[in-house]
Amino acid sequence: MSDLTTQTTSIKLLKTLIAPVVSEKSTYVGEKNNQVVFRVAENANKSEIKAAVELIFKVEVEKVSVIRVKGKEKRYGRSIGRRRNWRKAYVCLKPGQEINLVAGEGS
Repeated sequence: MSDLTTQTTSIKLLKTLIAPVVSEKSTYVGEKNNQVVFRVAENANKSEIKAAVELIFKVEVEKVSVIRVKGKEKRYGRSIGRRRNWRKAYVCLKPGQEINLVAGEGS
């Protein structure tokens, strides 16, 4: 039974991180504070995000901060729509740790 529970928890951890956030602000934060920014699942907590980053990228995480980004209102002709809310996690890595999100670098 323990194999089944560890397998389901690892599957849940793999679904926790959705995508890295690549923007000017996130690259600035990454260079200055040794942090990486991820888009995460709505129901994920800080400990799950930390475990997922450590499992996927094989790095040590020092701290995780999570914020909720509100969706923007958009107009489509006469009607007004709204984009979906989402969560963003700032993952602070321990000194000496690094995550390389750029594929094909160095060729």
